[in-house]
Amino acid sequence: MDLMSTIAGSMMEGYFPAGWDLAKIDQCMNADPASITDRQSWWHKDFEPVMCGSVTDFDTIMGHEIALTIKQSRDAGEKLALILPVGPMGMYRWAVFFLKEWGVSCDHVYGFNMDEWSDADGNTLPPTNPGAFQFAMKDAFYGPLGDLTVPESQRHFATADVLPTYADKIGELRSAGAKLGVIFGIGRVCHIAFWEPQFAGEFDSEEEWQAQTHRIGAKLHPLTIEQNAVTSFKSRTTLVPAYANTIGPGCFLNADKIIGGCDGIFSRGMQWQGMSVWMTLRHEPTSWIPSTYMTKQPGRLIILDELAGPLVADCN
Repeated sequence: MDLMSTIAGSMMEGYFPAGWDLAKIDQCMNADPASITDRQSWWHKDFEPVMCGSVTDFDTIMGHEIALTIKQSRDAGEKLALILPVGPMGMYRWAVFFLKEWGVSCDHVYGFNMDEWSDADGNTLPPTNPGAFQFAMKDAFYGPLGDLTVPESQRHFATADVLPTYADKIGELRSAGAKLGVIFGIGRVCHIAFWEPQFAGEFDSEEEWQAQTHRIGAKLHPLTIEQNAVTSFKSRTTLVPAYANTIGPGCFLNADKIIGGCDGIFSRGMQWQGMSVWMTLRHEPTSWIPSTYMTKQPGRLIILDELAGPLVADCN
């Protein structure tokens, strides 16, 4: 007895994205945690999952990846466009640490925050609100860098007026020789940024889906809202907006380098992200599971060992 054998007629019927084959998704999980890094035929030759044993290791490794990418671009005399997440967050402290240790100025970096909470019309929280992603970025990254920070004129946030300009600005930078780095987490529903899986049903082809650069007032999946209630709002679902402004595949695909991170654990053996990680790595790329497309790009996905499982019942 499981969800698939009991879903008919239940309140879960019609809950998941229409393109999700639950039986096929369940087959993505493997009882052997060590097999999670086994290469798949569709992975980019320079895509690599990196396992780590603790949240401290995770934050340090991911922060080092970000700082090293910034340093390498500076050493090469290149500008660097970085698409930035709010979640995960712990790596920013270490990115700041390494950049300060190395004395690396970030005046060659152009930051593009990938998303922001909104209402249905795309109106966002003021940047002084502690729930705003703009506030979080200034608090965790831009502010602590001090004199080495990214110039304010080169920081872009996903407001209704600025987000639609992202694709052109990134395109202009890349045309002038800049590199594009995409830093990301993976949602419970396997979104990248707030590009939700149900959006796939609106397009006639994968190519049309891949061309979408952004969405204003994106309608969020219930799993996304509940994930954020427990990870960012102390379980208080009533505080979580039901919409967000977000970049689309036209911005988060075709990076020169990706730096992904999955740290979705709680305590006492509880977690929320293991299934999403297995889906990302083992399901062939599909617009119905946006995170599957990240394996087709060069870079690293840093994963906590605990998320590999085995994903079996363990009552807490």
